[in-house]
Amino acid sequence: MSVRLMTGTVVLGALLALSSLSTVTAQTPEATRDTKLPAALDGALANVKEIVFALRQPGKDGHWYANFSHYSYEEDKPAYGNGGKLCRLDLATGKVQALVDDPAGGVRDPVVHYDGGKILFSYRKGDSKHYHLYEIDLDGGNLRQLTDGPFDDFEPAYLPDDRIVFVSSRCNRWVNCWVTRVAVLHRCDADGNNIHAISANLEHDNTPWPLPDGRVLYQRWEYVDRSQVDYHHLWTANPDGTKQMVYYGNMHPGIVMIDAKPIPDSNKVVAIFSPGHGQREHDGRITIVDPQRGPDDQGSARHVTKEANYRDPWAFSEDAIMAAQGQRIALLDGAQGRTRELYHVTPAEAAAGLECHEPRPVIRRARERVISDHTDRGQKTGKVVLVDVYNGRSMTGIQRGDVKKLLVLESLPKPINFTGGMDPLTYGGSFTLERVLGTVPVEPDGSAFVELPAMRSLFFVALDKDELAVKRMQSFLTVLPGEVTSCAGCHEKRTETTQCAHDLQALARPASRIEPYEDCPDVFDFPRDIQPILNRLCVDCHGYEKTDKGGPYAGQVLLEGDRGPMFSHAYFTMTVRQLFNDNRNQPQSNYAPRALGSGASRILTMLDGSHHNVQATEHERRMLRLWIDVGAPYPGTYAALGCGSIGGYVQNQLVNTDDQWPTTKAGAEVMERRCTACHQNNLTLPRSLADERDISFWRFDVNDPRLQLSRHIVFNLSRPEQSLLLLAPLAKESGGFGICHGEQGAQANLFSDKKDPDYEKLLAMVAAGKANLDEIKRFDMPDFQPRTEYVREMKQYGVLPGSFELGKSPLDVYATDQAYWRSLWCQPVNPNKTQETKP
Repeated sequence: MSVRLMTGTVVLGALLALSSLSTVTAQTPEATRDTKLPAALDGALANVKEIVFALRQPGKDGHWYANFSHYSYEEDKPAYGNGGKLCRLDLATGKVQALVDDPAGGVRDPVVHYDGGKILFSYRKGDSKHYHLYEIDLDGGNLRQLTDGPFDDFEPAYLPDDRIVFVSSRCNRWVNCWVTRVAVLHRCDADGNNIHAISANLEHDNTPWPLPDGRVLYQRWEYVDRSQVDYHHLWTANPDGTKQMVYYGNMHPGIVMIDAKPIPDSNKVVAIFSPGHGQREHDGRITIVDPQRGPDDQGSARHVTKEANYRDPWAFSEDAIMAAQGQRIALLDGAQGRTRELYHVTPAEAAAGLECHEPRPVIRRARERVISDHTDRGQKTGKVVLVDVYNGRSMTGIQRGDVKKLLVLESLPKPINFTGGMDPLTYGGSFTLERVLGTVPVEPDGSAFVELPAMRSLFFVALDKDELAVKRMQSFLTVLPGEVTSCAGCHEKRTETTQCAHDLQALARPASRIEPYEDCPDVFDFPRDIQPILNRLCVDCHGYEKTDKGGPYAGQVLLEGDRGPMFSHAYFTMTVRQLFNDNRNQPQSNYAPRALGSGASRILTMLDGSHHNVQATEHERRMLRLWIDVGAPYPGTYAALGCGSIGGYVQNQLVNTDDQWPTTKAGAEVMERRCTACHQNNLTLPRSLADERDISFWRFDVNDPRLQLSRHIVFNLSRPEQSLLLLAPLAKESGGFGICHGEQGAQANLFSDKKDPDYEKLLAMVAAGKANLDEIKRFDMPDFQPRTEYVREMKQYGVLPGSFELGKSPLDVYATDQAYWRSLWCQPVNPNKTQETKP
């Protein structure tokens, strides 16, 4: 690391000459002369002599969070760029001092202490892969490291009691829909000791900052039962992590609300609203939010800028906001969006790809209110009071007494991930495995009082007398150790209050402990847990063979467990035939009652004897119901991710494709020559086992007619001769379905028998796929082995021993997943001993 003085290109020059400066409106990038600048800008920096800021390369891909650590599939491929400086700018002279200058490292997130004498920041030294927290004196001396270890610690903020809140990858999880690590809220003492998580989010928390009332404002990304690209809004929590609550926006999809900070002398905050799923490095529109009308009022947000290329705002007032904008730092008029440039990178910095980040004034500032801790880290549970389950929005049709229990579910973090889709976990549904913890009672007055495991991502499903889903939470809650918190109702209106808690029937007894299901798995696996039920009840009619009960392929519904290129035929069929409602990946919140989950799933009503006298046992119905309510997953292990598929995905790109296999080329030629006369438009056939036919792999219409001939159903990689690709055009006399028709609509079986050379080519095409699958293995096949990256992470987490060798050491992936999740559970802490100290 070198430390040196340097002079940057500062258009501002000297604050004494403000009236002669160029300005630019927020509507155009061209500079225009305007000597009538708002008085607010003239006075904004009157008491500010210096600012500090970071220079670094932006993240390597377009995601706002992908700027630290490495990509899952390539440990040597970092998500960050090299080149980092911590800079101190003298506004009067334009001189810049580089407090830290590390061309091979990275600097980010500077924060000036309340007394204005030191700077807290995140620094990745050039010889390290990890960001850690550092402090340095304002003059560049006394650089000291606060945190360490094989983790990334960044986006810190001072708390009024001098502790530090920050986000960290110490949570040991990966983004559920991408190939980078997750970081969530943590807290530590002023010296970096006593590090502990205060969030159990599966996805990112970002940019925490204290509000004047002492709460911490931050961005929380979540997608329980919702779209993974639409819900990343502003939340608050106490500095100890208790009382997590939405602050603004969580009902309205399609924006990332981040980098929020209070505006002095007001109840408002300034934030970045980054469009859609967010732009790189938080780029977006500077926006002022007034929360007084509640978190759902869209009129409470006012955009300051039209351009969506600003980041890291700092408000001196509502009318004067400093922010970074690519290669420059600007001061903006909050009313009209006109800007005054404070700093622009030098040509050398621009050539190195450095951009401006996190400008902060060097000022003394008042400390916020101190909120005392409400946790007891000697405990491993917390408690929640639900005042009235019937109090809420979209509750039409639910009568008092309808809800008998709450099903308690847990969203389970991913130890690794490989793509932006949910495959092969579900087909267009959930990205996340969920655990069934059990049920708790709801009293006649709608109240419940429940003890929950601390530091877990939990959510409730309201159940009726038949234990069918009435209403789902579509978010998650976390209790901290020893915390007692409450909620008013089920999707309650946040601007309303309800009855006093001391009148609740649930509080007349101790908190309910969760009653588990003793005869059901806690994490479901379709081939292991659900397919046997279908085999007993359904495949006599909905299989490949003719039986005395019906079939084959009755109603064009296949419920055999044979494997396709990615899913089993039964799993694919149940999805696209909408036999279950798995709370699909949609940009919608707060559905009507009985619109999601088991209460909206046809398969359960078809197994009560009304469908051809098919009658499931009570245990079978319970298994199906719980499987649906945990999102209807295909595998029950994250070890299945990124492997076991022909035409699977890595970083949203198809891998292990067969389009260049000689057998596939020959089969595609047969289909082109003998099938295209009939199979056109929506009825085209997949030309390879990996051919998606332009159907989105993560969000599609289940009514799309192309799904009838999807690659996931026409190829049988368990029994190639039972492929629909072969059975449909094969004459009934030769064992086929005989359902193909010629151009004129008359019966014209393409294959009279199996000796047809073209039939043999198609069979060879599918058989080659079976041979490939037998080699690469799927999670439900003997001798399955996960990807090496799964093992790599489990070893780093301490779940697998360092001596473990894939292919040589025995491995139960289901047990390994469970051990990984248990490693994240809250462990009681001796109050006389810190949980974690720096080395």
